[in-house]
Amino acid sequence: MSSEKLISTEINDLPPLQTPNNSEEVSSSGRVDINVLLNRARKQREKEARTNLVFAGLIVSLMFTVGLILSF
Repeated sequence: MSSEKLISTEINDLPPLQTPNNSEEVSSSGRVDINVLLNRARKQREKEARTNLVFAGLIVSLMFTVGLILSF
């Protein structure tokens, strides 16, 4: 059998895709609230800042450990 002739006989029983209905993001007129978008951007920026601090801390601790090991 070549791969071109293989046909799956199973039918995917996946539910149809639906758009989530978040009332806090979209008002009844279909407009997006700018405050919700700004809050989302702030949360994302804070998360990125925390991630950067974690990486910086890991790098500093790695440098300290390597320096400590090399000093002996």
